[in-house]
Amino acid sequence: MNFSDEQITRYSRHILLPEVGGKGQKKLAQARVLVVGVGGLGSPAILYLAAAGIGTIGIIDNDTVDLTNLQRQVIHHTEDIGKSKVLSAQNKVNALNPDVTVVPLEKRLDANNAIDIIKDYDIVVDGADNFPTKFLINDACYFAKRPLVHGAILRFEGRVFTILPRETACYRCVFKAPPPAGVVPSCQEAGVIGVLAGVIGTIQATEVLKLVIGIGTPITNRLLDYDAKTSRFRQIKVSKRPECPLCGEHQAISELTESEQPACAIST
Repeated sequence: MNFSDEQITRYSRHILLPEVGGKGQKKLAQARVLVVGVGGLGSPAILYLAAAGIGTIGIIDNDTVDLTNLQRQVIHHTEDIGKSKVLSAQNKVNALNPDVTVVPLEKRLDANNAIDIIKDYDIVVDGADNFPTKFLINDACYFAKRPLVHGAILRFEGRVFTILPRETACYRCVFKAPPPAGVVPSCQEAGVIGVLAGVIGTIQATEVLKLVIGIGTPITNRLLDYDAKTSRFRQIKVSKRPECPLCGEHQAISELTESEQPACAIST
C-alpha cells in the first residue's frame, strides 16, 4: 500500500523512528485489533491505537454510557450519557482518524460467539471488568491462537500481562480460576482512581504496537504491576504451568465455558 502525502504527514513522527519507518506504519495500517470492553482500559487503548493508524479496530461491548463512567472512560463525553458505548467510541475514532475502520459490535462476548469473533483479528486487548469474561477471553484466544494483552485496574493499582498462546504463560497459569463470589469487592464498592486507567490502557496499546511492528520485548512471562500512590512499577516473573488445565501437559479444558459470577477484581 502507498501512503498519501496527508498520511505521511499524519504519521511522520512514527516514520522518523528507525524501528518503525514506512514498513512499520504499513504493518499498523494492515493490522486488525479487537478491544473487548469500552470502559476505563478500552477508552485510552482505542484512542491511541486509532491515533497510531491501526487499520481495523473491532470494539465489543453491550453497555451504555453512564455518568459514573466519565471519571475514567475518556473516550465518552457528557453528551454520550445513555448512548451505546460502542457507537460513542466509534464516533470518536472516526473524528480522530478517518484512516481507521471501526467494527462496532453491540453485544456481550460469550462462550457461543467468542472464537468466531476473535478469529477475525490479529490481536485482542482485554478491557473487561469481571473475572468470568477475562478467563473467557484467555481461553478463546488460546483456541483461536491469537495474542492477548491483558489489563486490569482497581483502586490505585494496575497490571499488564501479554499472552502468546502456546508459547508463554496464559492467564490460567497465573490465576488458575475465578475466585469465589463475594471474596473480591465489586467495582462499585472498591473504587478506582481515574487516571490509572490511562496509564494501564496506554501500556496495553503500546504492547499491541510492539507486537504488530515486531519490535521490543513484550510483557510475556511476567506481570507488570503499577502502584499509582507510590509511582512504582514492579515486575513479577511467571511461567507456563505444567498442570494448567488449558495450556498444560494434560489439557482439561477443551471448549469454552462461562461462569456467572459478576464480581470483578482489578477492574475497569
